[in-house]
Amino acid sequence: MDTLRSFFDTAEETNLPFVVYRKPGEAAINVILQNDDELHHISDFKEEGFVFAPFDSAREIIYFPKHQSTQLEYDLPVDNSIQEDTFPVLSDAQRVQHIELVQKGIDAINKGDLRKVVLSRKHKEKRSTQSPYGTVIRLFAKYPNAFVYCWFHPKVGMWLGATPETLLTIKNRQLHTMSLAGTQPYKGSLNVAWGAKEREEQAIVTDAIIEGISPFLNQELKIEGPYTSQAGSLLHLKTDLKTSIDEENVALKDILNALHPTPAICGLPKEAARSFILENEKYERLYYTGYLGELNLSKEVKRARSTRNVENRAYGAIKRTTSLFVNLRCMQFKEDNALIYVGGGITLESSPAKEWEETVNKLQTMRTIL
Repeated sequence: MDTLRSFFDTAEETNLPFVVYRKPGEAAINVILQNDDELHHISDFKEEGFVFAPFDSAREIIYFPKHQSTQLEYDLPVDNSIQEDTFPVLSDAQRVQHIELVQKGIDAINKGDLRKVVLSRKHKEKRSTQSPYGTVIRLFAKYPNAFVYCWFHPKVGMWLGATPETLLTIKNRQLHTMSLAGTQPYKGSLNVAWGAKEREEQAIVTDAIIEGISPFLNQELKIEGPYTSQAGSLLHLKTDLKTSIDEENVALKDILNALHPTPAICGLPKEAARSFILENEKYERLYYTGYLGELNLSKEVKRARSTRNVENRAYGAIKRTTSLFVNLRCMQFKEDNALIYVGGGITLESSPAKEWEETVNKLQTMRTIL
């Protein structure tokens, strides 16, 4: 398994659980290969490994335990095969169905049942090749600033994605999360105008995250934004939120329960929006809009120290990092098909026709990868 390609070839033969991923802005490709095909579940979030969580919090969360896995690292292969192809027009039935769903959401908001709800759909696309290698390499190339991954378990299936949204990172007691809402196509410039609908949606998400994490903070929250952020061929409104926490007295499980699902992928009020989604979307999201990433993963950090009479020596400090990302811009490989998941936030200002177009823009971005 000297190269990433040879890893994928070997993984296909062994059929063992694995995840291949690259964190935003980094060059190294990380691999965690579980040593058996057991399905492990999170109990208290004190585990160490790679976590893969569904949208529905009532379902169990899968993780690959570090102590029962092999960790590998690869350089990023070069791929120039991405083409901005023209795709067949999507069916009118899909358009009508999604527009009706969005109108239902707007009606619920008008009645006062909801303030915001995020509604989505699933699109089936034929895969041209069986191996995920080419698809994940194109994801790496197209999304240098996203969390890009390919996750597989023989008892669950294969998922791939490139998500622009951090759920949370905790490192050296420093917590970082973000709100990401509002979408428009990238047309060569970040200097764009945002409408009232997008700004309201972004403010709703930001306010809800602040309210959710405030009980766990031991110092003031630093807020940066909102500002325009690029994710591939799309632009979003983004706000960064940073602070420090007392890890000895604050349980990670409690913070995650307060954050997930965020208003950016569910809505407000949280429970009412979740119920509306489960009752009206007419399909199961599974791991779309769940979260994934490193959980309490330890890494030895080498440092140099010196004294007057002793040669410089390297010594190591063990650092634990949690880096979790919302599972957006993702697809599920099932038999010969890729099931692509797309959605958008609905507020009182939403237009059903424009919401359909937003999902089309997001869908086309993922279709180029295939």
